[in-house]
Amino acid sequence: MAGNLTPMMQQYLQIKEQHKDALLFFRLGDFYELFFEDAITASKELEITLTGRDCGLEERAPMCGVPYHSVEGYISRLIEKGYKVAICEQLEDPSKAKGIVKRDVVRIITPGTLVETSMLDEKSNNYLVSLCRGGEIWGLSIADVSTGEFLISEVKYDKLIDELTRIQPSEIIIDETMEEREPEFLHLIKKRLDVYVTPYHSWTYDKGTSYKRLLRHFHVHSLEGYGCAHMSHGICAGGALIEYLSETQKNALQHINKIQTYHVDSYMVLDFHTRRNLELIETMRSKQKKGSLLWLLDQTNTAMGGRLLKNWIQQPLTDVSKINRRLDAIEELTKDQFLMEALKENLTLVYDLERLASKICYGTVNARDLISLKESVGVLPGIKNSLAGCTSDLLKDIHENLDTLEDIYSLIDESIMDNPPITIKEGNVIKDNFNEQLDHYRKALTEGKNWIASLELKEKEQTDIKTLKVGFNKVFGYYIEVTKSHLDKVPDHYIRKQTLVNAERYITPELKEVEEDILGAEEKSMKLEYELFTQIRSNIAEQVKRIQNSANRIALLDVLWSLAKVALDNGYTKPIVNNDGIIHIADGRHPVVEKTLSHEQFVPNDTYLDMDENRIMIITGPNMAGKSTYMRQVALIVLMGQIGSFVPAQKATIGVVDRIFTRVGASDDLAAGQSTFMVEMSEVANILNNATPNSLLILDEIGRGTSTFDGLSIAWAVVEYICDNENIGAKTLFATHYHELTKLEGQYKGVKNYRVAVKEYGDDIIFLRKIIKGSADRSFGIQVAKLAGLPIPVVERAKIILDELEKSDAHNVVRQHEFSHQLTFFDKNSAEIETILKKVDIVNTTPIEALNILNELVDKINDD
Repeated sequence: MAGNLTPMMQQYLQIKEQHKDALLFFRLGDFYELFFEDAITASKELEITLTGRDCGLEERAPMCGVPYHSVEGYISRLIEKGYKVAICEQLEDPSKAKGIVKRDVVRIITPGTLVETSMLDEKSNNYLVSLCRGGEIWGLSIADVSTGEFLISEVKYDKLIDELTRIQPSEIIIDETMEEREPEFLHLIKKRLDVYVTPYHSWTYDKGTSYKRLLRHFHVHSLEGYGCAHMSHGICAGGALIEYLSETQKNALQHINKIQTYHVDSYMVLDFHTRRNLELIETMRSKQKKGSLLWLLDQTNTAMGGRLLKNWIQQPLTDVSKINRRLDAIEELTKDQFLMEALKENLTLVYDLERLASKICYGTVNARDLISLKESVGVLPGIKNSLAGCTSDLLKDIHENLDTLEDIYSLIDESIMDNPPITIKEGNVIKDNFNEQLDHYRKALTEGKNWIASLELKEKEQTDIKTLKVGFNKVFGYYIEVTKSHLDKVPDHYIRKQTLVNAERYITPELKEVEEDILGAEEKSMKLEYELFTQIRSNIAEQVKRIQNSANRIALLDVLWSLAKVALDNGYTKPIVNNDGIIHIADGRHPVVEKTLSHEQFVPNDTYLDMDENRIMIITGPNMAGKSTYMRQVALIVLMGQIGSFVPAQKATIGVVDRIFTRVGASDDLAAGQSTFMVEMSEVANILNNATPNSLLILDEIGRGTSTFDGLSIAWAVVEYICDNENIGAKTLFATHYHELTKLEGQYKGVKNYRVAVKEYGDDIIFLRKIIKGSADRSFGIQVAKLAGLPIPVVERAKIILDELEKSDAHNVVRQHEFSHQLTFFDKNSAEIETILKKVDIVNTTPIEALNILNELVDKINDD
């Protein structure tokens, strides 16, 4: 078949053979064309016309195309739909090519390798992750090619999914053999993360190969200086990631110039459920930023600051000194309104320096981008001067180490026109007096055009043809046009070039000579401008590390400014953060809920938890009274304190916690065939297996997904287990409708009863939203149902049934049932239950196994 194909189509198929897994965008003039199966796929996905092209075969090749100047939008849509796109460019000027124009793929675009700002959320990173397994340890490498960020870490399997949910990668690359070795894991991450997974060459994950690849890319002789030399699995993941980027991006990746090593233990651990339940980045229902903690705290002025704040919220610190450095800087900002205003004035003028630096290294930056860079670095001296008098460590460090990049500003200011066009190949980009040769061409061009302008006047006078005019088009060049009514006056030295309906067009030898000078100067001028621009771009690319360092400090300053602004606007206070293990909050408020209330004042509440007498708060009270809001509020205040933010309280002391766990609300995973109760028990098991004495646990209505006895038994057992210092002993907020649990206050050290205060008016109640000591003796379920809008006949009937139940013996049995350390079984099942109990390995049984055994025993007891 190849012998019958046209040369161009042979070239296409040769290139396509090397990129079978991608849609090949093949450059033909001003269009990118797709052929055969790629064309059929793209026309369907992009809803563009499918046509055909003669290719040397009997049937025309299916074809569709998109204009080169608007290709980004089409590529973005294909990437969102899960396709890879290979960009095949013309590597030489078609007008100078001998035979077929040379073409090749210059870049492969995947979800994790986007750098185009039009395809990215400016305040979110676009992470690409590489994974390498070594037993229970997983190597993890992360890159954002749009900013140049590159990280290496190692995590245990039980923390890997949580870490990936934090990172939210757009794409994950894996050793191609993992598809067979780890099918369940791959299914899990695809389901949990909805992420594009790319199997990649196994040889790139070889330790020796990866190590050498990293050394070669980062131009070092050892990885010791980066602190990751001991992370053998992380190195394997990192080496494979650099190889993948090199293969797909086909450039030197100059902006990826350092390795950041991080350890998950340096940050508060937040699992998937906690991030979701606390609505840190997005709300649970709408999946939108509005209504989340990030929405509240994000007052950043720059895209870089927005991305850094998002990372801070998802990675609270556990190092007290680092936390207090942030708090001290924010405190200094809140006390100086003039400094806040001066910083805002300058920060709002800073463009996305990180992504501009990446575009410079990619060679995709245009003249307008360089003007954005100039305007950004132009305000750096003002920012530096504003910080001159600061005394807090972080602000002093920013002032002392902020590179104002004045040489880069001067280079762009001297060379690039203030309002350049988008294209960089058609001139009007470089300023006058920057390059002598360019000035010479421009002078020749100007003088030539002035001569032509004067030619028209001169010829009119000499020929006495008042309607004569001098014009230009790309086909014939410059010409003299005479209407047919004046043809008898045309001089003999005019040479006819073109005949129109009402006129003739002529040229003269002198006109053509000047035309050659003008057009030659114009062509040479545009070519030289492009060469000068690429040289300027290369010179700036050599300073990319400096630009990135300044960008990092501006991002840090912007986040501190944002947190200070939020603190001032909302009356937040500076918390005392230490390692004493005490959480003491006076008049704490839920940061997001108080901002969304429109017609009522948020009711603040106190909290006191320690490692001794006040470890577990058993919180009772009716539904809708505010128990869940209160517990989330405590968790958010602790989390905000540990990211270094002021907090919504009159005062607060926060003993650093290593993890926050939440089990709040229903979260049925019906698609996986799991019931509410099964999901709840799985989450509880995760908490009991991983919590430490330094954790903070938020547990809401444990056991409500099953029968009353079962649920009460499980809730009771969970509290007992947490309460035991040999098991966990963590600070815990435990909301429940099982009033029987309030008896634990007298039986176990550290358990305290609290309730939500309500006010009764006859059959109605008012929620006071105040958490006070003591336990609720009623659930107020019928009153809450009435508030929720149940029909009055239903409410009245419920009252009658409740009254009958309260008088019945069955209810008294439930009410008088006392839990003890002994269990009484029905005689008919005692032998079977005894057999089950004898098989229990008390030493090695996990909490979730214990809960399952308990559930089985309850079923036996209830079995008729």
